[in-house]
Amino acid sequence: MTSLEALLASHVDAGSLPGAVALVARGDDVEVAAVGRTAFDGPPMERRSLFRVASLTKPITAAALLLLVEDGRVGLHDPVGEWLPELAAPRVVRTPRSPLDDVVPAARPITVFDLLTARAGYGFPSDFSLPAVQALFSDLRQQPPEPSDVTPDEWLADLARIPMLAQPGERWLYNTTSDVQGVLIARLAGRPLPEFLTERLFAPLGMIDTAFSVRPADLDRFTTLYRPTESGPPEQWDPPTGLWSHEPGFPSGAGGLVSTADDLHAFSRMLLADGAGVLTPESVRLMTTNHLTPAQRAAGELFLEGQGWGCGGSVDVERRDPWNTPGRYGWIGGTGTSAHAVPSRSTVAILLTQLSLTGPTPPRVLRDFWRWAAA
Repeated sequence: MTSLEALLASHVDAGSLPGAVALVARGDDVEVAAVGRTAFDGPPMERRSLFRVASLTKPITAAALLLLVEDGRVGLHDPVGEWLPELAAPRVVRTPRSPLDDVVPAARPITVFDLLTARAGYGFPSDFSLPAVQALFSDLRQQPPEPSDVTPDEWLADLARIPMLAQPGERWLYNTTSDVQGVLIARLAGRPLPEFLTERLFAPLGMIDTAFSVRPADLDRFTTLYRPTESGPPEQWDPPTGLWSHEPGFPSGAGGLVSTADDLHAFSRMLLADGAGVLTPESVRLMTTNHLTPAQRAAGELFLEGQGWGCGGSVDVERRDPWNTPGRYGWIGGTGTSAHAVPSRSTVAILLTQLSLTGPTPPRVLRDFWRWAAA
């Protein structure tokens, strides 16, 4: 493809996507393409269109927790039990396949760093059938990203009743620790997670459209969410006036945000600028450095595809595919989104669609976009 717009149009014209917005920045040179429509029967897509960004929330939540580390409110290696007493004495299943009542005490407390690096013992491995993983789906309602009406305190109490799948620090497990980070941020800051994010990240960075819900005045910019079907066109999952049109009871630090390509670019640009006065360079280094062992990376292959994990996002350590560049940091969202920053090349690549993924493996449109951006 000779242009970003042509690349997106090839997928939209094939009927697999209603529309998409992509942004590729190489230094100060920024290219944006908005193609298709906000719904199959909706208005044209625009650069300012709003998307449910799902797990692109995770790097933002990690950055917010590191702000509190910078403030001295908590230490990176402090046990979290002081602020999260529900997790002060966690239990671990004896083996991964053990029933939920076959447990042993955790060998050590869960630390802030365990949460930031997704190695606290809670989360998803490659085998979703394990009893301790099934409980995350049933008891925590850890389904594909949908806002929940439970309160953060209720959610954490539910989590505390589920044994951990692994000892703290032992394994990388996906998703759940980012939600725990969100609860911890609120308790450390003494105010709800949305308020803290707005004050310390969104306002300083000019991320005016990023929030856990969409204002009534902006619903005309909000895309309709679809999910694939086994045969036939995608089906509607959530309209603009649906689940994200009001504040959730539980603001999910793992996947609850709505945003735009320009807002996500502002966040990525901050990382490329060593924090730009919002975060310290040390916090940016912690976010964008791989903290996993080779064994932990291998166990997380289903999600990581050979790469590592920093704080809140993946870090490329292998040149497995054309788009892999050592140090490339970012992540993908289950609602069909991705955002990556490459410090060595001063580049940012963001793609926002409204077609949800069917599993951890990125779909063709994301891979085609990454290949184009890398070239």
